[in-house]
Amino acid sequence: MANEKEWDKRFFGVADQVASWSSCLRRKVGAVIVKDKRILTTGYNGAPAGVSTCMERGVCIRQENNIPSGKNQEFCYAAHAEQNALAQAARLGVSVKGATLYCTHQPCTICTRIIINAGIDRVVFENGYPDEFALKFFEESGVRIEKFEE
Repeated sequence: MANEKEWDKRFFGVADQVASWSSCLRRKVGAVIVKDKRILTTGYNGAPAGVSTCMERGVCIRQENNIPSGKNQEFCYAAHAEQNALAQAARLGVSVKGATLYCTHQPCTICTRIIINAGIDRVVFENGYPDEFALKFFEESGVRIEKFEE
């Protein structure tokens, strides 16, 4: 029987695949929400339905305006992968309470607040992100956050 780390590796395989669907020119991020070893929803960073993506525009508005990673996150056409995975759960009426969110990158502060309020119990990420404030939210809220190490 697979242990927690083996399941983590499996679900990161899915998160990496989902990240490849991203329409972001700067960073491809994928998220998978799992409960009881079953995938509930997935999400990747990309523009909302009906809004042109950076790929379609041929330019990243953040790069064009020299906005550093982790700053002014609202100045972007894309919704984050975590936001899209949680929006999909809401749209489908799927409860994520007590679930684990796997994400290719550490969530930002904005996503962290939403993750906490959605009732996610555990967040596992592969790559860091320059947002220490988000980690403080996780610590104070009691949501487990772990960096995945193979």
